[in-house]
Amino acid sequence: MGAVVRDDRRRLLVIRRGQPPMAGRWTLPGGRVERGETIVEAVAREVAEETGLGVAVGPLVGVHEVVTADHHVVILDHLAEVTAGEPRAASDAADVAWMGRAELEAAGPTDGLLDFLDRHGVELAP
Repeated sequence: MGAVVRDDRRRLLVIRRGQPPMAGRWTLPGGRVERGETIVEAVAREVAEETGLGVAVGPLVGVHEVVTADHHVVILDHLAEVTAGEPRAASDAADVAWMGRAELEAAGPTDGLLDFLDRHGVELAP
C-alpha cells in the first residue's frame, strides 16, 4: 500500500527507492502492512517512516499490480493529506521530494507510476 499526497501546488510527494526492486527510481511512499495493522494505519506509518510526515489517510485511489520475474506485488494506494512535519528521507527512502509531472518524468519514476496516476485521475502540476 502507498500514499498519494499532493501539496497545495498539486506537486506529488515521492521517494527515491533505496532498496530493490527499482532502487534509485522515484515512487509513492508506502510499504507492507504489519501484523495487527489496518491498511490505513500502515499507510500512515509508512509515510512517517519514509518521509517524516504525519498524514491523514483518505479513500482508496486505486489498485496497482507490479509483476516481474522475481515478484508480484499488489499495491493499494490511498489519498493522504499532510498533517505534521517537514519532509526528510528516512527508512529505506534514499531521498524525498515534491515533484510536478515534468520533473517526475525526468527524474525516473518506477514502472507504471505515471500510468496509474493518469488512470485514476490524479492531476499533477505541470
